[in-house]
Amino acid sequence: MNASASPSHGAESSPLGKPADYCDTYAPGLLFPISRQIKRDEIGIVPGRLPFVGEDLWNAYELSWLNPRGKPIVALATFRVPADSPRLIESKSLKLYLNSCNQTRFESVDVVQATFERDLSVAAGAPVAVAIQPLGSGPVRVMAPPPGESLDELDIDIDTYQPCPDFLSAAAGGAEVCETLHSHLLKSNCLVTGQPDWGCIVVRYAGPAIDRAGLLRYIVSFRKHNEFHEQCVERVFCDILQRCRPRELVVWARYTRRGGLDINPFRSTGGFAPPDNLAEVRQ
Repeated sequence: MNASASPSHGAESSPLGKPADYCDTYAPGLLFPISRQIKRDEIGIVPGRLPFVGEDLWNAYELSWLNPRGKPIVALATFRVPADSPRLIESKSLKLYLNSCNQTRFESVDVVQATFERDLSVAAGAPVAVAIQPLGSGPVRVMAPPPGESLDELDIDIDTYQPCPDFLSAAAGGAEVCETLHSHLLKSNCLVTGQPDWGCIVVRYAGPAIDRAGLLRYIVSFRKHNEFHEQCVERVFCDILQRCRPRELVVWARYTRRGGLDINPFRSTGGFAPPDNLAEVRQ
């Protein structure tokens, strides 16, 4: 089912798709949290019984505030929102929140970090880890190709552009494999505005060999699907877990930056370590 057809998705009153006046004075009330369970109900996740662990890793590239003497500080930031938090934070509201600091004086970087940790944790309903690196400290963003083998050169016909888990299958009774596969062909659309979201997706698993052509068809089938980044990754994870029955599974995606933010959801059965925060080539 197309997520946009749902009667309620929790973002109806968010800033998305609406004109917004940019406030440049600290305003934590701009943050707009959205219940995760609304969309999890669609994919059969029972409240309190998550089939995964993980986090949503955000990188923020447009962050500035004033020091006590009124001089601007510019910085990079990372936010790690746990997957078991009851709420995600809508991305435009986070952008507006960060911009509200532009003309606000803070005593130090530590004060900014503590402020963000407090406000984001309240919005998400769980502790959010924040790291801030002023550009004067020489932070480095390392770019690297995704791990594993690419699916993108498979020569296959595709004609389905709404999520179709029927494409997914694994070799029943075959020898267990442990492999990492990736694709740059992931595209979905914003749940509210319909604007395209571009991403690279990585699937790492241990279990019966997953049919690669079917997996690629499934990934491409998100091309006209409307859902937030976090929700798409959870849908992919649950469909693979149900259809292919791997013993261990990791799904993560690195989405192209929008509004000075990139969002990188990670979901795992727990057997594999989270990836390093390496930038994808389109980030």
